[in-house]
Amino acid sequence: MSIEKGNALELDDIQAAALEPRPTPYAGAYLALRIDDRRQGRELLRRLTPALDSVAAFDPDRQVSLAVALSFQGLKALGVPEQSLATFPEEFREGMAARAEYIGDVGESAPENWEGPLGSKDMHLILGGLAPDAARLETVVLLVRDALRDLPGVVAIWQQDVHVGPDEKEPFGFRDGIGQPAIEGTGIPGTNPYEEPLRAGEFITGYVDETHGIAPVPQPEVLGRNGTYVAFRKLHTRVADFRQYLRDRAKDPADEELLAAKFVGRWPSGAPLALTPDKDDPELGADPERNNAFMYGDDPEGLKCPVGAHARRMNPRDAVVTGEVRLHRMIRRGTTYGPPLPKGVLEDDGADRGIMFAFVGAHLDRQFEFVQRQWVNDGKFIGAPAERDPLIGVNEDGGFTVPRRPIRRRFKGLPPFVVNRGGEYCFMPGLSALRWIADLDT
Repeated sequence: MSIEKGNALELDDIQAAALEPRPTPYAGAYLALRIDDRRQGRELLRRLTPALDSVAAFDPDRQVSLAVALSFQGLKALGVPEQSLATFPEEFREGMAARAEYIGDVGESAPENWEGPLGSKDMHLILGGLAPDAARLETVVLLVRDALRDLPGVVAIWQQDVHVGPDEKEPFGFRDGIGQPAIEGTGIPGTNPYEEPLRAGEFITGYVDETHGIAPVPQPEVLGRNGTYVAFRKLHTRVADFRQYLRDRAKDPADEELLAAKFVGRWPSGAPLALTPDKDDPELGADPERNNAFMYGDDPEGLKCPVGAHARRMNPRDAVVTGEVRLHRMIRRGTTYGPPLPKGVLEDDGADRGIMFAFVGAHLDRQFEFVQRQWVNDGKFIGAPAERDPLIGVNEDGGFTVPRRPIRRRFKGLPPFVVNRGGEYCFMPGLSALRWIADLDT
């Protein structure tokens, strides 16, 4: 049974990567490891844990970080006792591939089409490294290589290099990563001054959450407390298809840019439609004090920002929708991979490009899975049951409505612009938990 130890977050035990914002620009890498020898796997944790910053010790000037997360299969491979494994939530125990149909990973995004070894039982331990540039990232890479030295029972099986440029734009050409929640007790500010800070238990296990209960803690307490769940996904983006779809339906280049913004909910600069519905405002988009300072309650019909736009679906804010918005908030980390498609190019060049997406939160089911099922892949909550997220929804000949007076604009035949190439559910333990796992003797 979990016991709340007061209201104060134990920031010295929470991995910094769970809560701290990322630098801009940055280079990064994800590395997946398979653990064939549990004792060597524990030795790796023993070597890596001293290099992990806590939230309390994080140095924003250094801006180099490493994160460690474990899948359910990884916890098993490390020898975590069965009675402890049974206390993790069902969705985590099953893993992302087993939940694919439930969360909408079907068709081209189904596990049988995933990039190996994503979705397999070999995905045990995920390392994530970030630094402001490739040169400083190399220090993280060297640290990991040194930690793996003389551990043949731990095998690197997959790597994805990622990056975010100074303009923070994702492959479709829109500034990303703007909206993040404020979390009580962290001292880390949110990006929307109109949103009250969320309770810590929405993001970290063992603390009071928005239901006024305590976020469930896997047992024993030392293992489950101060952790969080991560859902990471490799999302391949079909940028040329997106551009061609808009070009075929727009009246002119200005209309093409407007339609793209209506799909996304923001202009390429990051300026929100809610504040500047008719044209882009790069100065607003670049201003962190203003570019997320808005709500949707004054736009119930979606005349400024369509109710089905991607950004509005992911966070409806104060709009009237089915579901309590504050119970489904999450930390979203999106990182670009692959080369950009040159501006104006309408033909796919065959390069693999997209977003490595990571959800961070204490409730996989009512945060990540709820948003995927209800807000991304179903339109009932906004009164449009047949419509899905126009960017990341499972669209096979889908539709999208842009409210307008006197006549709305309706778009049909949406292809899938984003395809999931694979992913996994992981648990990012607290530092005490990593030491506890490393010290297991079975």
